[in-house]
Amino acid sequence: MIRVFSHWVQPATIIGVVSDFAFILLGIGIAFAWVGNGLPVELDVIVIYSLVLAVTMLMLNASLGFYHRVQTHSFSQTRARAVLTLHLSIPIAYGLYLLLLPETTINKQFLQLAVMGAVFGMLVNRLRAYHMPPPQIMMSRVLIFGCGDKALEVARIISKSDRYVEIVGYVPGPTGEKCCVPENKLVNTDSSLAITARKHDVDEIIIAITERRGGAMPLRELLDCKLYGVRVLDLASHFEQFLGQIRLDSLKASFLIFGTGFRQTFMRNAVKRVFDIFCSLVLLTLAAPLMIGAAVAIVIESGFPIFYRQERIGLDSKPFNVIKFRSMRTDAEKDGKPRWATSGDSRVTRVGRIIRKLRIDELPQLISVLKGDMSLVGPRPERQFFVEKLTNEIQFYAVRHSVKPGVTGWAQVRYPYGASVEDSAQKLQYDLYYVKNHTLFLDMVILFETVGVVLSGKGAQ
Repeated sequence: MIRVFSHWVQPATIIGVVSDFAFILLGIGIAFAWVGNGLPVELDVIVIYSLVLAVTMLMLNASLGFYHRVQTHSFSQTRARAVLTLHLSIPIAYGLYLLLLPETTINKQFLQLAVMGAVFGMLVNRLRAYHMPPPQIMMSRVLIFGCGDKALEVARIISKSDRYVEIVGYVPGPTGEKCCVPENKLVNTDSSLAITARKHDVDEIIIAITERRGGAMPLRELLDCKLYGVRVLDLASHFEQFLGQIRLDSLKASFLIFGTGFRQTFMRNAVKRVFDIFCSLVLLTLAAPLMIGAAVAIVIESGFPIFYRQERIGLDSKPFNVIKFRSMRTDAEKDGKPRWATSGDSRVTRVGRIIRKLRIDELPQLISVLKGDMSLVGPRPERQFFVEKLTNEIQFYAVRHSVKPGVTGWAQVRYPYGASVEDSAQKLQYDLYYVKNHTLFLDMVILFETVGVVLSGKGAQ
């Protein structure tokens, strides 16, 4: 894994972004070089156009999930996203042409064909890379230290979510824990752990034992492994790097206190605030017609009020009023008992279902962003009733209140809509990752992926 501005990124993702970028540049460049003798070619104009188009296509690919570290889409779903990208690229390419090349003498029809050929080739390559088995050189060979329940669970999670990891086997710990893994997967450790790791060409060792005291871990041998270039990670560090989450079942307070991250500097907060104000003003301006239409539709179907105000818990556990378009009946909680929204909730109106599906009901929260109560990106704010309940039942839940809540967040683009304590615990693992590693770069990654979530309707209730 490679750390980019505090956010862990797979090498395969970086290679995919670079190759897609180069594919468009080279595709257009080769096309014009091929016929350059017969057409007027303005090299500087072509380069500028190609660069802007390539960056725009990368943003579109990122929005539609082509660079996700955990790939859960079927081939048909990825193909549908590729077709959608191809259709969106046509007006994008033409719009950029009108913006950047209004007076050029370049043959417009040939330029459009070259662009479509480059984009189509890039998408075919992306589709192939997304579903073909990764090359062996990009695989990370992992040895799990431990053979109990924890080791088996780690292997299950890795096999399900990370296709770039190959589990070599398991090394039994010296504590005599009950073996829960297949015996044929146990690695012979007659020699030292370092020699065993080198023999099996291991890239990483994951410590998956519950008890670490009393000589449970061979510290000297693990140090030798690290000196030989083998990464040695505990469970919390592994899942942070490879899955973008901090697992609660392997988290200790010492990891939060002595580990890197969790820094709230003045400069970071200032940059984030300027970014929030600028983006909120732009989004409110662009979304104004949509918001007016939603307001009219709500009034026609169920009358006033248009907005729904509710107290939520924000930064430093301080309450504030969140503003959303009303998507439920006015008597949704007439009994006064707070409850989570669920799939197919009968309290949601017909207009409400549409604006929830398209996330239009969230747009008024941009006003809260301008006021400073919220940020564009951060953990989603909860109601006091649920905060008290979740704080009592989930360890470290209050840590998420050390940053401003957001309109969207890392948990929202990584985990489907949740309506239970168990779902909240799963989402907290992503929120903790964000609190630990948040930067402007990660905020932009989340915003791009939010576009894909909205376009696909993923997680809407």
